[in-house]
Amino acid sequence: MVYFVSRHPGAIAWIKQQKEWQVDRFISHLDPQEIAAGDIVLGTLPLHLAAEVCKRGAVFYFLTVPQQEAGRGTEYTLEDMQAMACSLRRFEVLEY
Repeated sequence: MVYFVSRHPGAIAWIKQQKEWQVDRFISHLDPQEIAAGDIVLGTLPLHLAAEVCKRGAVFYFLTVPQQEAGRGTEYTLEDMQAMACSLRRFEVLEY
């Protein structure tokens, strides 16, 4: 199962344009109890949730948005995200 976690319309539009990803579930909030080994979670998560995803044997890809400080809090459109060259980067997050 491939999950995309975001509440932002621009991010959802962006992932739908990415040919290499076939998302099964679009969710605005992640319940880590739903994640199983072998799942893939795409999006922006707090570290404790990303660690839980990885602990459960799933794979986590962080949605990288290379924004400037002045852009924080901005709702980006699909075009904004494309212009910023957003990407998904795989991370293994461990809690010690």
